Amino acid sequence: MRLSTTLPYGGDAREAVQLGRRAESLGFDMLWVPEVYTFDAVSLLGALAESTSTIGLGTAILPLYSRTPTLIAMTAAGLDALSAGRFVLGLGASGPQVIEGWHGVAYDHPLGRTRETVEICRKVWRREILTHDGPIHPLPLPDGIGLPLKLINRPVRPRIPIHLAALGSRNVALAAEIAEGWLPAFFDPERSDEVWGTDLAEGLGRRDPEMGPLEITAGCHAAVCARDEVDRLRASARERTALYVGGMGAPGRNFYNDLFARYGYEEQARRIQQLYLSGRKEEAAEAVPDEYLDRVHLIGEAAFVADRLAAYRAAGVTMLDVTLVGPEPERTLEVLRS
Repeated sequence: MRLSTTLPYGGDAREAVQLGRRAESLGFDMLWVPEVYTFDAVSLLGALAESTSTIGLGTAILPLYSRTPTLIAMTAAGLDALSAGRFVLGLGASGPQVIEGWHGVAYDHPLGRTRETVEICRKVWRREILTHDGPIHPLPLPDGIGLPLKLINRPVRPRIPIHLAALGSRNVALAAEIAEGWLPAFFDPERSDEVWGTDLAEGLGRRDPEMGPLEITAGCHAAVCARDEVDRLRASARERTALYVGGMGAPGRNFYNDLFARYGYEEQARRIQQLYLSGRKEEAAEAVPDEYLDRVHLIGEAAFVADRLAAYRAAGVTMLDVTLVGPEPERTLEVLRS
């Protein structure tokens, strides 16, 4: 199991580059750069490609709706070239509030868009003369004067790894079928098989064996600390959970809230959302169950952290995306590695 970390998506871009270099010096295997309604991820990744040398670099995530599939492929090939083959393309549908509110694009056909985008990217990287007969992205446009073209540059790799962010049943099955990796959110290692096992099995049953095993990147907050420090250090995990479960989507269209309910926290999911959307954000954070925080995050004494790591490994996680909290990040990383 490898270790990655995700840069915060607010704040100063130059400071973010310094954080990325710090992550490399600490020995992280992978650095993920998010893109929400923020600075774009691509500019920052270009700077990171030039200022780092060993750490993997990935998007977590580029929204499918904000760029054409061909531009996504061109961007990925460029970042892979700048980083000498260290890039991973993280893709996802995001959600309707961001896509329709920020980008002004209809949030339609997320599954079909995902499949077609992946197909087109791989054709571009193989430098095929680009044609595509999908209903969402026909190339060239029918009845037009567009020409079938191929990428002028020769990519560093003819196949850049694609990791798909997915939460719903059909999305997870699709990720297991067509992607090199899966980026779940709020991954509970003990309940993952109950929630996603059937979906993963369905997708893996259609997976090309030549793709190899599915990579799974799960995220958590981590700190090795004394028992009496646990509540204080997991405050940020509470707040982040409340933000997503309560505020990342309208009632009835919040995918994180739906997932929380599938984990067995239906009543808590409703209450967190009600509190958060009514402006009572601190109360929403307090409503996040301690049991959930214990299962998902690695905050506690070394023996507890080791136990939770074993649970993640047993659940098939291949990369742990760690947000370090607490005053001794180096010690936490040493415990995680050992």
